[in-house]
Amino acid sequence: MNIKNLTRRALASFLAVAALSYSACQPKPSAETGADSNKPTALATIGMVADLVRAIGGEDIAVTTLIGEGIDPHLYNPTLADVKALDAADIIFYNGLMLEGKMGEVLGKQSTAGKPVHAIAEAVQSRQNFLLEDEEGHTDPHVWMDVSAWTMALDEVTAALAAFLPEKKEAFTTRAAAYKEQLAALDAYAKKTISSIPAERRFLITAHDAFGYLAQAYGIEVKGIQGISTESEAAIRDIEELVTFIVDRKIPAIFVESSLSDKNVKALIEGAQAKGQQVIIGGELFSDAMGPAGSYEGTYIGMIDHNVTTIANALGGQAPKAGLNGKLTPHE
Repeated sequence: MNIKNLTRRALASFLAVAALSYSACQPKPSAETGADSNKPTALATIGMVADLVRAIGGEDIAVTTLIGEGIDPHLYNPTLADVKALDAADIIFYNGLMLEGKMGEVLGKQSTAGKPVHAIAEAVQSRQNFLLEDEEGHTDPHVWMDVSAWTMALDEVTAALAAFLPEKKEAFTTRAAAYKEQLAALDAYAKKTISSIPAERRFLITAHDAFGYLAQAYGIEVKGIQGISTESEAAIRDIEELVTFIVDRKIPAIFVESSLSDKNVKALIEGAQAKGQQVIIGGELFSDAMGPAGSYEGTYIGMIDHNVTTIANALGGQAPKAGLNGKLTPHE
């Protein structure tokens, strides 16, 4: 074999390995911290909280979400990557009230270590004791379903960010005021839209009891197959009682949820049909997670707009198919 060719091949191999080694040692863009690593980083456990932080933080904060769309936070187990992301964040926001039940210990350690950690729904509770409880005394964590309550959460995030970055307080306050106007319009739309449903049809049947605050705020009776946490199991008796309720009140539609299996909802439909009551799935609602990232439904306003518009149109109410802002994704 030609010595010169052998030497060139050896040199080429050495350079290739060196290049790979150098590349492996270089810092890579982090999905957790965003493209601009110079910005302070805020980590939020769920999309609804993250959306508030983004609306107020704007260009001054890099925000990431731990639990993505279609994932049930009640049952979510933090991974090693999640713990590293929490360690890397400069400030942490979570819902609280046991929504992220399996993450409690991890979040507690972050707070004990001196990092600013804020439980948004628990802060709202301290300002106005309107929270719901189930028969066993467990607090309902789904506060975002009441837009006026989530507006108080907006105030909590604004105060937390202003304390974290005092030099940006004016910018945070300005953004919060603008976003609060959007929430006021959404709240008014939700009231008007749900009230358009005929009184005898104003019943919302869902996979789990995540819509209690929507019921309390907007005047609709809600029944979930499971309790306020998806850790609870639906008993056969619960399904049978709901079937009877649906048949007796001639409820035309029930709803599935994006983050949960539709198995129990289909059992209700089959049970009602066996008793002569035709029931359809009125649509998919967002309960514990928002819609796809980058979509209108992937924002808090889009999530609520989608829910109330879908509920009203399925139960005989009146709402524009494209929703409050004309942005809802069309469905066949």
